[in-house]
Amino acid sequence: MIIRDGELSDLEQLTAIYNWAVENTTATFDLAKQSTASRLEWFNQHTGVHPLIVAELDGKAVGYCTLSKFREKEAYIKTVEISVYIHPSYQRRGIGTALVEEMIQRGKKLGHHVIIAGITAGNDISVKLHQKFGFELCGHMKEVGKKFGKWQDVLFYQLIIE
Repeated sequence: MIIRDGELSDLEQLTAIYNWAVENTTATFDLAKQSTASRLEWFNQHTGVHPLIVAELDGKAVGYCTLSKFREKEAYIKTVEISVYIHPSYQRRGIGTALVEEMIQRGKKLGHHVIIAGITAGNDISVKLHQKFGFELCGHMKEVGKKFGKWQDVLFYQLIIE
């Protein structure tokens, strides 16, 4: 497995991975599939201090991880939000672990102070993944999104890295 910076040529595969999550999980609160063109703006937001990394296996992108702005206000500039998505055929192979580990290291090098993970309640695999790296529960927002006909809670985990 190779962990590398995301490239524009990955966009179609990254969009497919994301759209699988949209249609099959509560990991994202998007309700409709995204087009590759619409994901181009998202891709272009992940440069510099907000990286996008990809796990490549068998010559294709099988997972990705991003750091994004946590909030727009200037005082939040050293706080970022992490997201990680893995192709369903490649889950439970350590890819998420490798991506999060690399992203934490990049976050430190980029001078970030806190990484936030917003995880839908019930996504125990994601909770355990983040806890493995020392993320701690810092908030529980009840019934903040409705997906698949059911109100969903969101758990917020944080890791102070500085």
